[in-house]
Amino acid sequence: MPRRVVAVTHVRNPFPREAMTRDRDGVPHYTDVPATLLDLLRAQVDARPDAEAVVELGGDRLTYARLWERAARVAGGLRAGGLRRGERVAVRYPAGTDWVLAFWGTVLAGGVAVAVNTRSAAPEVEFVLGDAGVTVDLPPGAPLPDGDPYVATGLDATDVAALFYTSGTTGHPKGVPTTHEAFVANAENMIRCFGMPRDTGPALRTLVSVPLFHVTACNSQLLVAAYVGGTSVIMPTLGLPELAGALAAERISLLVAVPAVYSLLLRHPAFADADVSGVRTVAYGGAPIAPSLVRSLREAFPRASLLNGYGMTETAALITVLPDGDARDHADSVGYAVPSVDLGVVPIGDDPDVGELVVRGANVTNGYWHRAEATAEAVVDGWLHTGDIVRVDDAGRVRIVDRGKDIINRGGENISSVEVEAALLSAPGVADAAVLAVPDEVMGEKVGAVLVADGAPIDLDAVIEHCRARLADFKVPQYATVVTEALPRNAGGKLLKARLRRRVRWGAPLR
Repeated sequence: MPRRVVAVTHVRNPFPREAMTRDRDGVPHYTDVPATLLDLLRAQVDARPDAEAVVELGGDRLTYARLWERAARVAGGLRAGGLRRGERVAVRYPAGTDWVLAFWGTVLAGGVAVAVNTRSAAPEVEFVLGDAGVTVDLPPGAPLPDGDPYVATGLDATDVAALFYTSGTTGHPKGVPTTHEAFVANAENMIRCFGMPRDTGPALRTLVSVPLFHVTACNSQLLVAAYVGGTSVIMPTLGLPELAGALAAERISLLVAVPAVYSLLLRHPAFADADVSGVRTVAYGGAPIAPSLVRSLREAFPRASLLNGYGMTETAALITVLPDGDARDHADSVGYAVPSVDLGVVPIGDDPDVGELVVRGANVTNGYWHRAEATAEAVVDGWLHTGDIVRVDDAGRVRIVDRGKDIINRGGENISSVEVEAALLSAPGVADAAVLAVPDEVMGEKVGAVLVADGAPIDLDAVIEHCRARLADFKVPQYATVVTEALPRNAGGKLLKARLRRRVRWGAPLR
């Protein structure tokens, strides 16, 4: 049955939408961008061959000319080994130049790069390799393919360039085919929404601390830097002293991380003496951010714009961006639709501005890899259903109310875990928080809070009073536990609540 979609207006959207058209289904597309990733990279190789393209901290440094040359040899090696157009290559190297060369080499060969989560256990890796139908596997430590330089011809914007797998927080992960157009559209969205320089001013230099198998690192950092002739500085592993030191040493202008990393960085002794004068953009996303952390970031990076981004693997990264001007007063919002995306709401009640968020656009997948049933459930009448429950304000700003499956039902009252988490994150002494349903024989479910302290011990009474001043009585946590370790999150910063539920043991209810 068709589901009623209430379109979100673009009238007050601040992001430029020129040089765009709509196809016969009404989906927006860019008209003046590179057709493929090969066109995107080749343009920079021709324009600035001697500029740095990729830097691995403690490892290789590649100019654009060298990147193209070595990637073309990887492509030649793949083709000599029998790879044909459209066949899949599993990229399993750790973050660094080998990963980048394997990715670009696969694309230059006309293959499909399969970005495999390097943190996965062996059975999980085997599932992805089998599900993707991998022809060539490039595991950690394997030599890069090498052969006579090769560059595929005849590639099209609609060709699939890579497969990224969903985080698999429930059940097996699903492969998301990502086209050349989706990659390019996401890069163009980043440039427009972040106000990044293209061919003038200092070159973009972004510090990649997120794993490259994640769309944030690959699509919104590595490929965006390549789009404008900038530099991706890659951290093989995340280390806070190394991150702080790289800011000045590598002249970093763009930082992208989840709020938890920023919270830890700002408290680390190595950051006290860090030179942040070159940082122009501090972007965050993947999890709710405490208003106090936004204020701290503003103080810590006085010359930088603060931007919140929200996206999915299925959308090649960004769906919305909250601009710097809204960062303080609307810290609980993920912002406005990026230019190549239309937003809609499928109402769950009488309010047309509250419901499941649905999206369509040039960077949105048409479905999952060999999963017809999952595709039919997720993509309805051309709209991808995100599974996120949102509220949209009059300006078109989006607030994530909850994941549909994370809503707590307390005696018939629906409670947004995200709303309660936002209240907890603004409480004194709380560095991170997760809200879970606690089974209850009478009410069905009650609200439980898992808290991480911000240095000093947490005063639970003060936290609960803080929540009472901001939430209805039935939303205030009835259970709470304080943990010393970081909350489990996936590579994109999203809470792994299923794992957390197995770990938490609730004590007596709070008085």
